[in-house]
Amino acid sequence: MPISIDEFESRDPEKRETNAERVVRFLAHNRDKAYKAIEIAEATDINENSIHPVLNRLEERGLVRHREPYWAIGDLENVRDAMMFGSTTEFLDEALGPESREKWLNAARGDEEHRE
Repeated sequence: MPISIDEFESRDPEKRETNAERVVRFLAHNRDKAYKAIEIAEATDINENSIHPVLNRLEERGLVRHREPYWAIGDLENVRDAMMFGSTTEFLDEALGPESREKWLNAARGDEEHRE
């Protein structure tokens, strides 16, 4: 699927889109249609073996709908909220640095020690 040269020039080579993001973007741009998994894989350049797990995870989150054998974009409000959440966390990671699970756990342990 071609992109404009402006989009090409503005892409950060370090910042790759996930398979899930590619699927959601494709289905959102084609929201008037439903596709078979293989068609989505081909259109998004995702390996055939990877497409079903991606679609199943997206369905669990309400971002895509499934009626055998077709898949379509889910509730657009859910999709918008998920995209907004993703861009917000991305912004915060850039501004404040990524979160550390270990720091969260250490902070939680410290709180427990202070309560005793």
